[in-house]
Amino acid sequence: MPKFFSVVKIDNIELPDFPLLLAPMEDVSDPPFRALCKENGADVVYTEFISSEGLIRDAAKSVMKLDIYEKERPVGIQIFGANLDSMLRSVEIVEKTKPDIIDINFGCPVKKVVSKGAGAGILKDIDLMVKLTEAMVKHTSLPITVKTRLGWDHDSIRIVEVAERLQDVGCKAISIHGRTRAQMYKGNADWRPIAEVKNNPRMHIPVFGNGDVDSPERAKEMRDVYGLDGCMIGRASIGYPWFFNEVKHYFKTGEHLAPPTIAERAEMARRHLEMSIDWKGEHLGVVETRRHYTNYFKGIPHFKEYRLKMVTSDDPQVVFDTFELVKEKFS
Repeated sequence: MPKFFSVVKIDNIELPDFPLLLAPMEDVSDPPFRALCKENGADVVYTEFISSEGLIRDAAKSVMKLDIYEKERPVGIQIFGANLDSMLRSVEIVEKTKPDIIDINFGCPVKKVVSKGAGAGILKDIDLMVKLTEAMVKHTSLPITVKTRLGWDHDSIRIVEVAERLQDVGCKAISIHGRTRAQMYKGNADWRPIAEVKNNPRMHIPVFGNGDVDSPERAKEMRDVYGLDGCMIGRASIGYPWFFNEVKHYFKTGEHLAPPTIAERAEMARRHLEMSIDWKGEHLGVVETRRHYTNYFKGIPHFKEYRLKMVTSDDPQVVFDTFELVKEKFS
């Protein structure tokens, strides 16, 4: 029988029952998108992952990712790296922006990260993973949390032991993606080992599940069947910030919330682009919001001509005008 906390807390941060967390996603979880997800039911949001080496070199792209806003709270800044000194120095930089949480990325499977021993690469060296976590806990008064995977590959899954060791050195919560690094994003996420972590009688910190939560029913399964404390949502939210409220509505009523109208989708896309331009400037704002349009307008027949304008035009006014055309033609 799954065990549940009556209250879910990350250190002294009290969260709703079975909180929904926006996953840290590279080039996705920026301030505009986080703001939209927060408005639409996300309980905790995380920044894109930030390179510790980039931070200590004062690399513009890394430093820009530190931007957080009051309306996002509670917000976690996620950093990655494998060098102890660099990670500790980056903690000092991150502290100055006053996030609620510092999260360590021990799960990114991308080759350029793994090849440096960071992200999921550290799953080959659990002792270093624990050492880094312990040092960071001691170096800051902010709660340290961890996001990781089940293991490097199927033959090296030791996530129950790993989670317990991380907890023992002061980690305040753990989010676990239900795949190994070897799987990347292929196959199905396996939530059973995550449930084993949760049901370890020695665990007393929140255990959040991640991977393949792509419907309200799947979120309910993660809660009711696997007994996890909350879920971290990634790909299902891209271009669809409504997902969080849809899950909450389903939990409350057992029914599906009516999907957004096409006019509502176009308006959300317009706001998203406007906020992105305000934050990143015109060029980056236009280019980096494109990845969301497929989902914003998913399933609309005879839409190719409009999508093409959205994803190929460098002129923001053309994109804004296209949103208005969509409202007129499809509403």
